[in-house]
Amino acid sequence: MLKKIAYITLFALTFSSCSDTLDDINKNPNATETPLAPYLLTGTLKQGADLYWGDVNNFNSSLLFVQHWAKIQYTEPDRYDVSNASFTTLWDKGYSTLITDLNTIINFPDAQANSNYKGIALTLRSWTFLLLTDAYGSIPYKEAGLKVTPAYNTQKEVYTGLLEDLKQAQSLLATANGTVTGDLAYKGDILKWKKLVNSLRLRIALKIADKEPVLAKQAAIEATTDPAGVISNNSEIFRFVYTSSPQQNPASAWFETRDDFRISKTMVDKLYEFSDPRLAVFAQLPSDASVGKYVGGANGLSNSDANSQGFAKTSKPGTYFLTSASPAVFVSYSETLFNLAEATARGYIAGDAEQLYKNAITASLNQFGITDATVVANYLNQPTVQYDATNYAKSIGTQKWIAFYGQGLDAFAEWRRLDYPVLTAGPATVLDGQIPSRFFYPGTEQSLNGNSYQAAISVQGKDLLTTKLWFDAK
Repeated sequence: MLKKIAYITLFALTFSSCSDTLDDINKNPNATETPLAPYLLTGTLKQGADLYWGDVNNFNSSLLFVQHWAKIQYTEPDRYDVSNASFTTLWDKGYSTLITDLNTIINFPDAQANSNYKGIALTLRSWTFLLLTDAYGSIPYKEAGLKVTPAYNTQKEVYTGLLEDLKQAQSLLATANGTVTGDLAYKGDILKWKKLVNSLRLRIALKIADKEPVLAKQAAIEATTDPAGVISNNSEIFRFVYTSSPQQNPASAWFETRDDFRISKTMVDKLYEFSDPRLAVFAQLPSDASVGKYVGGANGLSNSDANSQGFAKTSKPGTYFLTSASPAVFVSYSETLFNLAEATARGYIAGDAEQLYKNAITASLNQFGITDATVVANYLNQPTVQYDATNYAKSIGTQKWIAFYGQGLDAFAEWRRLDYPVLTAGPATVLDGQIPSRFFYPGTEQSLNGNSYQAAISVQGKDLLTTKLWFDAK
């Protein structure tokens, strides 16, 4: 018996010793035990760019809904024949990756992240929540990252909460508050981050304008009178610049191996109607040289009808969007000017709405490489392009839809809010002639967060693609 106890004791000591040794052996001497703010920031920007510009949330869904792109084969997403499994990426990556990593930076002690890191993280978290609520509606916001089964907040609560979050972000950001590395968007330029904060505040002000006009006006005034200003030229665009494979633009990677998208006929026809010089940037001529002009693919066709348009006789999206280093634009100077024009047209701020509208179009033309002053002036002077003060939503909505080309999630949000241009669902679509108004919630929400999910849809409406969201329900 004593011998047996001795063996057990020896075995236990040996196992403990081996365990300690294995722990030491399995440590990676090149890895950090503590996450570092610069690495988290870099990773968030890259993953955010992939999420925003990638296939699931952009060119295989929202770009189809707003008829920027169309499918020439595998047309199910273009016919809205999708399930709740089709929209999980924005939700899953948004919460489990972006918001989780940004919360880590926000909660770091000052020794690990100065207040500029925290202000940037809060800004990026606000941008992520904005994408989520624009797409789904009610979402976990206040309890996100704090509970396993977080409650949902209404879209109104999310928007108003984000306005406060961005105020806090602005208060954290200052050139005297320390340097920032790992910033692949603004290279640590805190003044540009401060302008972005105000530009996002202005964006949200207009999101709530039809529902909460008093608060919207107050938010617009605060955003535009803040000393930091808003994005004021194309060099201040908030974007992520890709490089070469494997760090390439997602659309570029897609077209290396697949050929199932075309620029939408709706977009091509509108650009021809306006004699718009951006057409040569947005589209490629068909590979069949005998066609000799840009030809868009129709949206919402059956697979056979889409195929019959001819792969060689229709236009792919422009090479500007399909090269490895094509930038992922998140917030443009053009958008900010359109927002200023609308805020002025609504009487929220002082200014010349028509001139701001013209400046916004000019900024978009310049962004896409069209800088000849005569070309710009000729475009602006066309009757079809000139500002209509009696229907600012039509003028701004149509031109904003063009300027947002490639930015599916935001183009989708603004098209629903402004209702222009008027789009028609394709002939083989499955929603009785309607175009989607939102994304489905992921199916995992029903199984893993069922009570919160049920409470949300009882207020917002059924979990359908056609359920209008708070900001869109006029």
